[in-house]
Amino acid sequence: MNADLAALYQSVILDHNRRPRNFRALDHATRGEGHNPLCGDRLTVFVRIANGVVEEAAFQGFGCAIATASASMMTESVTRRAVADACALAARVEALLSAEGDGAGDDLGSLAALAGVRQFPLRVTCATLPWHAFAIACRGLGIGD
Repeated sequence: MNADLAALYQSVILDHNRRPRNFRALDHATRGEGHNPLCGDRLTVFVRIANGVVEEAAFQGFGCAIATASASMMTESVTRRAVADACALAARVEALLSAEGDGAGDDLGSLAALAGVRQFPLRVTCATLPWHAFAIACRGLGIGD
């Protein structure tokens, strides 16, 4: 990853950590809980679905900068998507975080910033935590495996 791209990725992550989007509880929503015992991150993802579309997604809890930024980015990216598309996106982000080659997330927009986390294997769990909690919330609605 070149230095300019690394700086861009870092600025996206820092922005979402400093000003997390959708950091709130949602009433009448399904919840997914995520906990990383290795570093203490603990997040609750709230999902409200209507007519097969993620109407709203939000999160609360506490975590490191990577977990917070990833949760913020996740809520923005799944909201107003068809549930199947949102679940597919979650799988793509997980693949991005586990991929070894650069360019695996070229078509993911700002979510590609999470690719930088691969340089720190112990932090990959922090980045995937909100995505796992989202999947748990979807399963609570009878969606997904």
